[in-house]
Amino acid sequence: MKFVHLATRNLKEIFRDPVSVLLGLAMPLAMLLLFATIEKRAPIEIFSAQHLTPGIIIFSFTFLIMFAAMLLAKDKEGAFLTRLFTTPLKASDYIVSYMLPFLPLALLQITVCMVAGTLLGASFTNIALSLLPLLLIAFACINLGVMLGALFTVNQISGIGSLLITAIGLFSNVWMDIKMVGGIFETIGYALPFAHSVDAAKGLLMGKPLFYYSTDITIVLAYALVLFGLAVIAFRKILDKRY
Repeated sequence: MKFVHLATRNLKEIFRDPVSVLLGLAMPLAMLLLFATIEKRAPIEIFSAQHLTPGIIIFSFTFLIMFAAMLLAKDKEGAFLTRLFTTPLKASDYIVSYMLPFLPLALLQITVCMVAGTLLGASFTNIALSLLPLLLIAFACINLGVMLGALFTVNQISGIGSLLITAIGLFSNVWMDIKMVGGIFETIGYALPFAHSVDAAKGLLMGKPLFYYSTDITIVLAYALVLFGLAVIAFRKILDKRY
């Protein structure tokens, strides 16, 4: 538990920037309200809160990628990590300390979107089960952010993050059914974990059984673990440069 103090410090750093936190909460809400307004004028299922809420929750996790990457990159470029490297922490301890503080923010994003979706007419079941794919993809996104923060500078992350958010939006099954689009969108989309997590969360919230999405959840879990391992390797490179 040597990472607890660093994790507590990182949690304080996250909520010390309320503008970023509010952005990560307000943008998903704005999207839900926008499409709910469209759905009133054009009652099409893909615009309904029932259909969109799970995907928008997962799309909101792209902000976690940016937040985690920026936090670590700023610490890396400053003197904070230099002082921290004198402590007996391992690379995995550092990664956990930068990853754990973002999970409360992910839970807050889930809660806010679920409440908003319900107020807009959605009816959710199996909410507890739906947390499995949702938190797994949040874990994957946070680890991806930590890895980027370890590898790139603050300025580089700004550009890379914009490209990532666009790519995830296109291939995550959030805004369109990529199975209907087919072709390269479906191939790339289901080679990545986001579409699998959207499918699993959406199905579970509509009352379908968990075993129906066991393959999707396994794929998301595999990505989360691989990204954690890659984040540890990337952080070890920082340690190697210091010594």
